[in-house]
Amino acid sequence: MAQASYMLPSAGYFDNWLILFEQISPYALADIGIGISIGVSVLGAAWGIFTTGSSLVGAAIKAPRIRSKNLISVIFCEAVAIYGVIIAIILSTKMGTPEEYAVNADAEGCNTMDALRSSWPQLPGGGANCQGSLYMKNMLFPAYAIFNAGICVGFSNLFCGVCVGITGSGCALADAQNGTLFVKILIIEIFGSALGLFGVIVGIIMSSPAYIR
Repeated sequence: MAQASYMLPSAGYFDNWLILFEQISPYALADIGIGISIGVSVLGAAWGIFTTGSSLVGAAIKAPRIRSKNLISVIFCEAVAIYGVIIAIILSTKMGTPEEYAVNADAEGCNTMDALRSSWPQLPGGGANCQGSLYMKNMLFPAYAIFNAGICVGFSNLFCGVCVGITGSGCALADAQNGTLFVKILIIEIFGSALGLFGVIVGIIMSSPAYIR
């Protein structure tokens, strides 16, 4: 197994499985986070539209009057996917074209297990001859910030879409039976749709200091 540029301790020992997290390219981590933000958000939107739409179509057979006004539930579900698209665009702007960076002047001294253990958490020699490793180490913060922001937004929107979809389904069925219930259940649905905004806000804050250049 290839030696890590630097390693993290676990219970006083250096576990090789941690190398997996530290050897992933920062650009790959950021791209995965962007993909999760939009992919999982679209999954939540699709799930919600499927749940709401099927109930709406079924209930409209007996009560055609509910078709138009209950489309607002589908719009709320679609907004969940729009949240993911917006965050994916914002996170994409935080990444630049990879540039040439310095390489380790002392490749052997920067990657040997004994040197890494003796100097942790710093690089061997304070990083004087390990400019390449130091560059990649500094890139991990923005990479993980973008990656975790994508996870935060994606899964927040997933659960938001499920919430809005199930509530919209109940709204359509209840409206078909009693038209006075529509506005009351719609208020609940609005509160459910706000859950996705919480994830969007936190994701923007998480990724605000992160720039990969």
